[in-house]
Amino acid sequence: MNRKRIDAEAIDPSVIPYRTLNTGARIPAIRLGTFGSDHESAETVAEAIKDAIYLGYRHIDCASVYRNEHLIGRALEEVMSVGVKREELWITSKVWNDMHGRGDVLISLVQTLKDLKLEYLDLYLVHWPFPNYHAPGVSIDSRDPNAKPYIHENYMKTWRQMEDVLKEGLVRHIGTANMTIPKLKLLLRDCTIKPSCNEMELHPHFQQPELFSFVTENGIFPIGYSPLGSPNRPERDRTSTDSIDMEDPVIISIAKKMNFHPASICLKWAVQRGQIPIPFSVNKKNLLSNLKSVTGYPLSGEDMRLISGIDRNCRLIKGQVFLWPGAYSWEDLWDIDGG
Repeated sequence: MNRKRIDAEAIDPSVIPYRTLNTGARIPAIRLGTFGSDHESAETVAEAIKDAIYLGYRHIDCASVYRNEHLIGRALEEVMSVGVKREELWITSKVWNDMHGRGDVLISLVQTLKDLKLEYLDLYLVHWPFPNYHAPGVSIDSRDPNAKPYIHENYMKTWRQMEDVLKEGLVRHIGTANMTIPKLKLLLRDCTIKPSCNEMELHPHFQQPELFSFVTENGIFPIGYSPLGSPNRPERDRTSTDSIDMEDPVIISIAKKMNFHPASICLKWAVQRGQIPIPFSVNKKNLLSNLKSVTGYPLSGEDMRLISGIDRNCRLIKGQVFLWPGAYSWEDLWDIDGG
């Protein structure tokens, strides 16, 4: 530990809240995202990972589709070479949509482990429940001509592969992402190993109370992406009806009262509600501020009540690029009708 780079402003990782999964494992309650939203380079993201870990972050969110795992691997190798132990870190990654076929999950995982320079992942997720693919940086009108709706039999073939890599010890936990209650019900009915986590969009203007309750009642831990309302999301994920969480009068009022940035209020709400937020930043000041948000003074019960009342059911990541021929709208991806 004598060579470990310590930042003067670093947060002691031991004071970061932890949550307990259905396996009994403890998971850090804030996760750093690594998706640069098509505007941050892989090199910039990798440098931010090093800064974040030196500041006290211990939970990193990766994905093969982000195209930066090879550089993140070098960053992880560097921080572990100066004293950060592998067992201190919780590293998550995801299998992308074009690797759902027979034998593909293992192939994708082996590449991720090679890129990240790791022997195992703490958590491996199925990124989307569809094999539908889009090229990097596409517009909102882009479509995969071979896209298909959710086919449960096919998804279970992918999930069986997830169960296999868990049994082989290549990952410690497996989970889902971008699922709905109908899809999760089918998975829970048919799986041998149920998911430990479900990653889903969660922020004050999109609280998903029914899905949130369903996963928690079934022992699946909710992990929330876009916790700040994803202000830097790609253009393909923007529509004229989107609302802005950090400009909500309730969020602003609480922020002024507590002398915090509105982003801090969104993160405090997320952790106190019982989900793991995934903020993204490459700015060292913001990295530290986000971490302090979940270790400092909490929101009051009244503040939590007020924020629960500003849900606008405003989904920001609609997934239009994953629609299949004949689909009516993005709502078809999310089982809006309960089907």
